Amino acid sequence: MNRKIVTVAGYSYHVFHQINDETVTKWVLLHGFMGTHHDFDAIINELPGEVMTFDLLGFGEKANIVDDPKRFEMAAQIADIQLILKTYNWSNINLLGYSMGGRLALGFAFSHNELINQLFLESASAGLNSALNRKKRRAADNERIKQILTDFHEFVLNWEKLPLFATQKDLVATQRQAIRAQRLAQQPQNVANSLKHMGTGVQVNFWPKLTQLKTPTILLVGELDQKFNQIADDMVRLLPSGQKHVIENAGHNMHVEQPKQVIEVLKNVSY
Repeated sequence: MNRKIVTVAGYSYHVFHQINDETVTKWVLLHGFMGTHHDFDAIINELPGEVMTFDLLGFGEKANIVDDPKRFEMAAQIADIQLILKTYNWSNINLLGYSMGGRLALGFAFSHNELINQLFLESASAGLNSALNRKKRRAADNERIKQILTDFHEFVLNWEKLPLFATQKDLVATQRQAIRAQRLAQQPQNVANSLKHMGTGVQVNFWPKLTQLKTPTILLVGELDQKFNQIADDMVRLLPSGQKHVIENAGHNMHVEQPKQVIEVLKNVSY
């Protein structure tokens, strides 16, 4: 895999690119909250064509402190991604985003639909559909932010205990330890600002716009993730060209828990 530093608006992105075969498909993979490009290590070599992934703003072991917290806002990150693609002269991409990266991918699709061939959303939502729910989420996230800045280690331990990640207890010990180590290696200030400016409670509510999204959209959800199964059902009813694929015996993070199934779905429905 080739690594290149791409500087956008003063921030150095670590971009990773590789060619797997002669297929013309181009993949861009966006990781989740407290993730890195390594999140996709189990699937990246199996995707047809070319693949690009990178550590999102403020994340990754080489991340610098982001001085301007507003750089974490979705609109700013969408602009960054567009410039990264322009650096590589990429268009007609298959864009895959996981969780937070999925919300970002959806936002990118609304802003730059002309650059996307297919959109793959793994355990991702369109935001929160009511002002009250957004207010409650902001309040909950503000409490999390306090803990991030005062006791980051304890925050990470609490985060991995969320019901959303219950199925990860079935991963082998080395995998669980690697996930925890990756989270603990993040910069707490960046993590806090990401949650404050890119959390579900502050992002744009995309639900009213889903009927306008013409991009072919594939929603991937884990069989054991009841919350996001319901979200995917609600989204697919609104998307003009949407379909849902359920990954068996998996929870929220399918590409880690069941990578072979995820690879098969991506291969079978991509073009």
